[in-house]
Amino acid sequence: MAHSARTDCPELPDFFLLKRLARDQLIYLLEQLPGKKDLFIEADLMSPLDRIANVSTLKQHEVDKLYKVEYKPIVSTSDQLCFLIRPRIQTVKWIYVANADKATGRFRRYKIIFTPQKVFPALLLCTHSALIYVTTDEWSFYLLPLDDDIISLELPEFFRDNFLAGDQRWVRTAGSALHLLHSLYGPFSKVYGIGRCSKMAYESWREQVEEGEQKARQAEIGKVFLIDRDVDFVTPLCSQVVYEGLVDDIFKIKCACVEFGPDVTSSDKSIKVMLNSQDRVFNEIRNEHFSNVFGFLSQKARNLQTSYDKRRGMDIKQMKTFVSEELKGLKQEHRLLSLHIGACESIMKKKTKQDFQELLKTEHSLLEGFEIRESISFIEEHINRQVSMIESLRLLCLLSITENGKSSFFLCSYGVDHLLTFANLRQLGLLVEQQPGETLTVMESKVGKLVNDRTGGKLSDAFSSLAKKSNFRALSRKLNLVPKSDEEYDLRVPRDMAYIFSGAYVPLSCKLIEQVLERDGWTGLEEVTRLLNGHEFAVTAKNDAQRIILVMFLGGCTFSEISALRFLGREKPSMLFLLTIWLMETPRVSVTLISSIF
Repeated sequence: MAHSARTDCPELPDFFLLKRLARDQLIYLLEQLPGKKDLFIEADLMSPLDRIANVSTLKQHEVDKLYKVEYKPIVSTSDQLCFLIRPRIQTVKWIYVANADKATGRFRRYKIIFTPQKVFPALLLCTHSALIYVTTDEWSFYLLPLDDDIISLELPEFFRDNFLAGDQRWVRTAGSALHLLHSLYGPFSKVYGIGRCSKMAYESWREQVEEGEQKARQAEIGKVFLIDRDVDFVTPLCSQVVYEGLVDDIFKIKCACVEFGPDVTSSDKSIKVMLNSQDRVFNEIRNEHFSNVFGFLSQKARNLQTSYDKRRGMDIKQMKTFVSEELKGLKQEHRLLSLHIGACESIMKKKTKQDFQELLKTEHSLLEGFEIRESISFIEEHINRQVSMIESLRLLCLLSITENGKSSFFLCSYGVDHLLTFANLRQLGLLVEQQPGETLTVMESKVGKLVNDRTGGKLSDAFSSLAKKSNFRALSRKLNLVPKSDEEYDLRVPRDMAYIFSGAYVPLSCKLIEQVLERDGWTGLEEVTRLLNGHEFAVTAKNDAQRIILVMFLGGCTFSEISALRFLGREKPSMLFLLTIWLMETPRVSVTLISSIF
């Protein structure tokens, strides 16, 4: 296999404490409404809640029935209703509208628990006279451990609110999450960051540190790196080809859990499986390029059969030892191996067809800046065939960022219903317009002609006021993001982080992290930060640095980036990465990045 475990790694912090604190606080809040109660849970909180406090735990604390918030009339007959919700005005309005107690003269107690924080407009609605017997609380649930080296705040609104709408209400939440880690796991030695949101989150954290009581704790985390998602949009727009990324693309991983259907289980039932380091089979293939996975699983199956075959010729004592010490583990490994082989077969059917190979080739051409005419032809055909609207948008955004190109012909195929979507993409910088006075590339000339031919040029002018320029090509040269080598890239023994994209591209986000950590700051990267519009910072807080590095993505990240940083941690003896990811729903940004702004 390409990756071998490091034997010199320091011990990672114990993040079970985060779960225990969150569970204990939730139980305390529920007990503030004594007696039996029905609990309404917002949909995007159900999976995280299950990881913190399952149904049996809630039942022990007098939660009678559980309902998902569906914005329908409340059917509960309980005299006490508890709502666990995000601080969304829409949800609070629903609680008010759905409640008919005042009209019927019924007495019921309402308790609204906001997480991770209260928001003032929502609180105003809570004081409405229709909800006379209502109390509000705040569940400070900031971080959910997903694995030994991944913790997350599952906050679906973060990307859209901050990067598109300019709503900074979650900056304080980000600072509070940092403050929680600082309080539980000791002071950080150095903090680096880039991006406007990262800088504000850092400042919010520093304010909370200065306001709070300082307690001397042993440092378990060394350096911290904060990075905004909009610093690097190219990486999440590229197709994932590491195993975990493909599993997520096909089956949708939610809170480190995936549901495999009958096509994987070879039965008429679906099975939910936890995907983390406790799954020994998954742990060995999760970061692998997909081309290596089948070979590993085949060898694993042969090894497993050899272990079973040891039973032959055993005497009674040896058989007893085998059954008590090995058989259970072998059966568990056999079950997981079967599931992952089934998952691979399902991925193979959907992702290794000719269309997917052409898609990857087009992406690599755009990243390298070659064969642009052919790439445009593929994208145009993709749109004309209406293969997938999200997929078409993703390709257009990648084309636009890498080539500063116009892409308005999407509207001609899918209709002007998506005019606002296009405007949002332009505002984010995912679709860029060529600046006046610049020379048109071959790609832009062709696309511009296509737009003029089909729409008389009327659509392409509609977005020019929202244009943002991409500096991807210059950044690629400065940071050597596209490796140049005459040798064929060996995906079985990768030499750099580019393996996550078949050797074609080193993710910009991960390359920045590597460079800053090696230089111990931004010195020598001034031109790079200028191209990225600045907002970089580096602060020394304490000198006795631990080797564990906390990387915090604000706005979501991909499984490909996680794999790349794990690879970097194995290759660089001075680095061991701990990933804190601000998720929209999952690290699946490649699709969510676009679909979240519809």
